[in-house]
Amino acid sequence: MSDWKAQISELQEIIDSHRSIVFFGGAGVSTESGIPDFRSQDGLYNQKYKYPPETIISHSFFVRNTEEFYRFYKDKMLITDAEPNAAHKKLAEMEKAGKLTAVVTQNIDGLHQKAGSRVVYELHGSVHRNYCTKCGKFFDGDFIRNCEGVPRCDECGGLVKPDVVLYEEGLDQNVINGAVNAIRNADCLIIGGTSLVVYPAAGLIDYFSGDKLVLVNKSATSRDRMADLVISGPIGEVFSCLRV
Repeated sequence: MSDWKAQISELQEIIDSHRSIVFFGGAGVSTESGIPDFRSQDGLYNQKYKYPPETIISHSFFVRNTEEFYRFYKDKMLITDAEPNAAHKKLAEMEKAGKLTAVVTQNIDGLHQKAGSRVVYELHGSVHRNYCTKCGKFFDGDFIRNCEGVPRCDECGGLVKPDVVLYEEGLDQNVINGAVNAIRNADCLIIGGTSLVVYPAAGLIDYFSGDKLVLVNKSATSRDRMADLVISGPIGEVFSCLRV
């Protein structure tokens, strides 16, 4: 029996006794859906390209070398056919049952919504939303995938850009405000699948002043000491053991 399985009853008790839970998640939430994270051994930051991934997914690189950006983006980031795993599904169930008030995610894959979650604050945007930089027309992820080379608007010919926050770009203020509000009003904050090293996103958890802080992550984080419960296990497997 894995060590973390012995902690499920404690997590279940916390969920049962709270009615304003917020979930804050990162790349580790989607790895069990086949989407690579950034910092693990096989993650994007440890793969070799002509340019470092951090450089490629920056605003200045997008402007300066758009074709190379899209080559990397389509190959490694534009994942539209992944399916939600047990963590996404359980969170959607918790929201439907009136236990969970919001999901705050650093992911851009849209899997929380695909699982049925309605209140989702996507701090870093979504691959499923793309807009013409000239006229503002909306395009879905499949449009980008099916384009040869750099995507251009079929109305005005303008450059189409993913609604994804690149390095050197600021987070959307409305999304931040919604996330901060949700975290501030939560009586329980569950943090999962994130190393908590990406700022300013990780700093949002400082707004939590509720009753219980839970951390579910495969590896240790800088906030483990602050948590009431730390579970070191794969988040999909952990959540599959919970009942709503």
